[in-house]
Amino acid sequence: MTKTTKARCVMVLGTTSGAGKSWLATALCRWYARQGLKVAPFKAQNMSNNARVVAGGEIGSAQYFQALAARAEPEVRMNPLLLKPEHDTHSQVVLLGQVSAELSRMPWRGRSASVWPVIAKALDELRAENDVVVIEGAGSPAEINLASSDIVNMRVAQHADARCLLVTDIDRGGAFAHLYGTWALLEEAQRKLIRGFVLNKFRGDDSLLAPAPQMLQDLTGIPTVATLPMWWQHGLPEEDGVFDDRSTAAGVISKTIAVIAYPRISNLDEFQPLKNLPGVRLVWARSPADVAQADWIILPGSKHTSGDLAWLRGQGLDRAIAQHAERGGAVLGICGGLQMLGEALIDTHGIDGNAPGLGLLPLVTVFEPAKTLKRTQARFDALAGTWAALTGVTAAGYEIHHGQTSQHPAMPAARPVMADGLAWQNEQGNVLGVYLHGLFEDPGVVHALFGAVAPTLDDVFDGLADFIHSHFAPSVIPDLIRDPQGRANNLDSGSSPE
Repeated sequence: MTKTTKARCVMVLGTTSGAGKSWLATALCRWYARQGLKVAPFKAQNMSNNARVVAGGEIGSAQYFQALAARAEPEVRMNPLLLKPEHDTHSQVVLLGQVSAELSRMPWRGRSASVWPVIAKALDELRAENDVVVIEGAGSPAEINLASSDIVNMRVAQHADARCLLVTDIDRGGAFAHLYGTWALLEEAQRKLIRGFVLNKFRGDDSLLAPAPQMLQDLTGIPTVATLPMWWQHGLPEEDGVFDDRSTAAGVISKTIAVIAYPRISNLDEFQPLKNLPGVRLVWARSPADVAQADWIILPGSKHTSGDLAWLRGQGLDRAIAQHAERGGAVLGICGGLQMLGEALIDTHGIDGNAPGLGLLPLVTVFEPAKTLKRTQARFDALAGTWAALTGVTAAGYEIHHGQTSQHPAMPAARPVMADGLAWQNEQGNVLGVYLHGLFEDPGVVHALFGAVAPTLDDVFDGLADFIHSHFAPSVIPDLIRDPQGRANNLDSGSSPE
């Protein structure tokens, strides 16, 4: 049947960053998709160096996973504006999947007027094509210093007439004050869009919360619709730069993997499967002591390779990595990490910066204005030593990089181990550099290296949907997409909620 109505929009707002917006939006995407509804995620503006390649360019990883949870094809309209921090006061601006040098140079507040029409159009198009759009806010909607230039929170909510949930992290303390204060700082018309408060990351006896939820409802008119227990092992990658120190899976530890956590680390979400593998301990390393007992050291992607390389040297990690490699320890560099393992970074266009590399692979990287953005599938050729188990494995992943890497002309050649300059290995076989992100999300790679199977993303998404179904008050989730007469919205396809 032809669709004639706009999608109902459900929006997840938070009292703070890290309150739980991303994972709750992901859970709602899968919950509504399981009712037979056509669902799309949306976040107007995301600030993150975790990005994925999709149709049209790149978007924030959170919306990529939300799209998969919604059983939808990820695409650039789902996150029309992506800010990728390169310095404390500067970000690369990605509009509809492509880097915009003009917007990157523009002041923060002046940028809003330029991008809002694009954001509104993307949201309107998704509403016209779907039954439900699950929208994620950013930070807090009560950041009143930014209200006049808001393009991601209440301006989006009002444009979409969204039914909003406001989630807070009760583990931090002050949750009821956070909820009340956020509500109090909103305009009256914006308050009317809030349909429920959600307490996230609760530990203990929830009966002890009384009478606070009722007192809060008396003050605001808004019920607390869910108290969600603390759940460390839900399996969804952490959003932005939030590190989960509880990175040890079940079983006796057989392998410790240290990931260098430099300031501009990117695509850290690709390591989530390692946290789900039995016997693996994942360490976020910021000092030589953090890598001292590691079996593997991984140099991940970086949004500012030369800057993170300088930081790494400042911490003494360059010496620690070199000593680890000299002892025969395994070293893996991914994208920016691969570039760091080489002899030199050469930048004649002012993209990233010049720097000497760590010298563990005889490679040189030249930064080019054109950015490589593509999904890639490639086969590993014959590898030696530590990484020999990958020989013949076909890996699927994605590329996001300005750098182009090649053999150093004046040094003995590295061993190319993947076609098209995607991977190299040293002669000893313990150091490997790969341009392909997402290796540990590939079941074939994980099985070859660990002899194990990580939970699939579908398993994770279904677990999230089951979790909120169990802990939300009855009918709250379906009621968010019902019209005032109580009918489920946009079911012209013949599907219906639970």
